[in-house]
Amino acid sequence: MGMEPFQLKDQQGTHMTIPSLEERFPWLMAGITTRHGGVSHSPYQSLNCALHVGDRAEDVLNNRKKLLDIHRMPTDAWTCGNQVHGDRLHYVKLSDRGRGRLSQADAIDQVDGLYTDQANVFIASFYADCVPLYFVASSHRMIGVAHAGWKGTVANIGAKLVSEWRQNFNIQPREVFAVIGPSIGQCCYEVDRRVIDQIRTLDKSSDQYAITPLNNDKYLLDLKQVNAESLKKAGIPAENIEVSTWCTGCHTDLFYSHRKEGGQTGRMTAYMALKEEATRT
Repeated sequence: MGMEPFQLKDQQGTHMTIPSLEERFPWLMAGITTRHGGVSHSPYQSLNCALHVGDRAEDVLNNRKKLLDIHRMPTDAWTCGNQVHGDRLHYVKLSDRGRGRLSQADAIDQVDGLYTDQANVFIASFYADCVPLYFVASSHRMIGVAHAGWKGTVANIGAKLVSEWRQNFNIQPREVFAVIGPSIGQCCYEVDRRVIDQIRTLDKSSDQYAITPLNNDKYLLDLKQVNAESLKKAGIPAENIEVSTWCTGCHTDLFYSHRKEGGQTGRMTAYMALKEEATRT
């Protein structure tokens, strides 16, 4: 996997950035929040930015504003969807800017992947064990984030984004850089045969690199690596793919974990944005 791509950014530990992307592409901001530095109360403490988990809306909106202020982004730049563990993608145009900012009602409906080439649009996606996938195509200044739980992984959402970029924008997979973010690791992700059978359908060789059998038809699954292999098969060069070593299950001091916290917790926000000057360079 090489060096860990995500690094804590500020003294409060509110978020991690991806230096390898931001240094390579100075017109880009990309990262993921931790659970620290916000105003939400237990069990969502404290930087929960998701409206759909039962947290107080006022606290969530304050947390979102704090994250945007840290990145010097206007409040109306926040753009998000209602995630459904599917494979639907949405090209965020300027007319979509700000959707989902204040309520779920106007969020982009039933999407698990957002991408844009518009500057000053802050695309946000929510996680508490699922795998965040980040994408950049430098020649087109195109960025994207995809939400890949096991269902989205089986549906091959990452590869579908790569394919959509190629078909609609003539972005070749070899031009794409991808980063797989903090999520539950194989050490903490026990699943049953129903899940494993679908993973094996996606990739018959997955037993060799992602599946460790346990007793009683239980298995440990490396969901990050399944996504990494899918992106390679989609044509992204292996050297263009980075994989985080952070496990959300092992580090509930830093991240939210739906599994380790009994299903009631907040969400990290995986985010990307093109800086305003990106349109002028």
